[in-house]
Amino acid sequence: MIDTLCGPRCPMITADFLDQHFAPAISVPGLDPAGPSRFSNRELSWLEFNWRVLEEAENAGVPLLERLRFLSISATNLDEFYSVRVAGLRELARSGKGMPSDDGLMPAAQMVLIDRDARRLMATQQRVLRILRREMQHHGIQILTRGRLRARDRTHLERYFIDQVFAVLSPLAIDPAHPFPFIPNGGFCLGLDLRRRSDGRQMRALVPIPQQLARFVVLPVAGSGVGTHRVLPLEDLVLLHIDRLFPGYDAAAHCTFRVLRDSDIEVEDEAEDLVREFEVALKRRRRGEVVRLKISARAPAALRAMIMDELAVTEAEVVEIRGLLGMADLREMVLDHRHDLLWPPFTPRVPERVQDHEGDIFAAIRGKDMLLHHPYESFDTVIRFLQQAARDPDVLAIRQTLYRTSRDSPIVEALCEAAEAGKSVTALVELKARFDEAANIRQSRRLERAGAHVVYGFFHWKTHAKISAVVRREGDRLVTYTHWGTGNYHPITARIYTDLSLFTAAPALGRDATRVFNYLSGYANPEDLENLSISPLMLKADLKAMIEAEAAHARAGRPAEIWAKMNSLTDSEIVDALYAASGAGVRISLVIRGICTLRPGVTGLSENIRVKSIVGRFLEHSRIVCFGAGHGLVSAQARVFMSSADWMGRNLSRRVETLIEITNPTVQEQIVSQIMAANMADRAQSWWLTASGQYQRDPGHADPDAFSCHRFFMENPSLSGRG
Repeated sequence: MIDTLCGPRCPMITADFLDQHFAPAISVPGLDPAGPSRFSNRELSWLEFNWRVLEEAENAGVPLLERLRFLSISATNLDEFYSVRVAGLRELARSGKGMPSDDGLMPAAQMVLIDRDARRLMATQQRVLRILRREMQHHGIQILTRGRLRARDRTHLERYFIDQVFAVLSPLAIDPAHPFPFIPNGGFCLGLDLRRRSDGRQMRALVPIPQQLARFVVLPVAGSGVGTHRVLPLEDLVLLHIDRLFPGYDAAAHCTFRVLRDSDIEVEDEAEDLVREFEVALKRRRRGEVVRLKISARAPAALRAMIMDELAVTEAEVVEIRGLLGMADLREMVLDHRHDLLWPPFTPRVPERVQDHEGDIFAAIRGKDMLLHHPYESFDTVIRFLQQAARDPDVLAIRQTLYRTSRDSPIVEALCEAAEAGKSVTALVELKARFDEAANIRQSRRLERAGAHVVYGFFHWKTHAKISAVVRREGDRLVTYTHWGTGNYHPITARIYTDLSLFTAAPALGRDATRVFNYLSGYANPEDLENLSISPLMLKADLKAMIEAEAAHARAGRPAEIWAKMNSLTDSEIVDALYAASGAGVRISLVIRGICTLRPGVTGLSENIRVKSIVGRFLEHSRIVCFGAGHGLVSAQARVFMSSADWMGRNLSRRVETLIEITNPTVQEQIVSQIMAANMADRAQSWWLTASGQYQRDPGHADPDAFSCHRFFMENPSLSGRG
């Protein structure tokens, strides 16, 4: 069946194929199958993921500017990791109140291991950038230094500085009358030791580099200059014109530094107005304690000591950088016009069934359930679903969850249009979506002005479920059309995140959606859910029960198999349930992009578990789980689910999440025999997790004919979207 559905380039997923990747179990010295060492450390596992991202920047099979993008992403990831995860561990270590992690490490011990690995990671980032800069220069793209500027460059830069930069800068002298300023989270500064030309008098100063300006200043190119792109970092431009900022002074010495602060948000338990409390909390975030100071190597000792003292950081929290600070800004250098150095262009497909109905989304869904696989199938279908609902006179009501969306969101625009047209619109806006809190507050205000009912869910739990429900009058009855997603309602990230969208008019899922929205808006416990499980009420218990049911099939001698795909696996109870199932003989294949605290392939613990991570052109984000249910995989009798939840403690215990059983045979076949089969078959972009917690790239990845699930999905339409 697989070779028919997936085409000639998708290997047959047989027991023999899977056997190749169930390496013989090994004994791990010192590992106690009943003790905390049965888990890997969560934070170190996250760093392992970011190493895989960084290694794509070294992958010769990836186009050059896409490699630069991977380098930028690894830097962005590491910044967020420090400002959230490391900040939390730091606070626990300082308070002395921290509990050991599942693997038995106290916060202080974790901090030591994180620091060692992260410093090695940052040094590798600089090494990779040096390699990429040489290759970019070969292709006419140069990041210059001040010493490599020509006379005409300096003339252009002086004019640019006066016209575009000078008015935005705030040069700051540091003395008793001018205390050290507040540097916000992510703030990037020049530190200066200045000397007055007239009498040699010294002065210390700072120049914050505005985040509102482009980090790299583009220089003119002489002649045709086809394909040539020359830039100078903004901090170098400022250093060139110190005399404009401090007339009569020369820079005797300088350094650059960048600050990361604790970015976790706390709100008062008794907050009467949640929106106002979050607005206040966002201001507090900017002023969180500094958790990391990056500073250029060879910074003047006295200047460095002053900066450390003013920011109240210890030597352990300082990282000296020999190279470029703020590598996340390298995304500016991923040039859209250099098609020769980017991934080949790809246009998402519009499902054939939608085209057959001339764009009428409701008619397409009415025929049968439809599953879209983003970004291979266009997210515009989700947008058009809501736009059509807003303009359809037969639509009475729309209910929508919003966790993350874009700044000028067409989803919010459609909801506003529907509310202004007099339809009943209810929007659940999650204010606690980290780093999107301010954007979500703006969207909630806009929806309220349009006349929508805006609710914020639960105070202590995030609402992470992705649901749209549209109630439409058809003849003498009401029909509820629902959309269930594994990803956010964000049209920009939907271009690069792999996610699933299920459209259905199934009455059971319509009733389930209504019960969930009533739970979110009125705290009415959803009883008698028909085709849905939700956290934090029952999702974890249901997962554990289904894992145990699979173990019972194995003990009874029936085929027993579990396939699952997610972003992260850290919940200790779920990990232990998988270990127990493995011990019973269940074959377990996991595709986990990021964090995994489970140790596969350990004698006496996890002989029957394998774990792979796929890192490539698109960010794996969909959550899927398949149970053989006594028939093995692939089988028409399997139980198949899609979910908004990773298997983490926060998702299963502190968030509202959904787990939807797929009952439509075509959609079920698409998920198991097409999506999961291709993920299992991938070798070009796969990494295998070892019992030690380290990852090894698939040995066949360098073969030009190695199967790539991303390439396969780009070339083959989804089953359920066909006409």
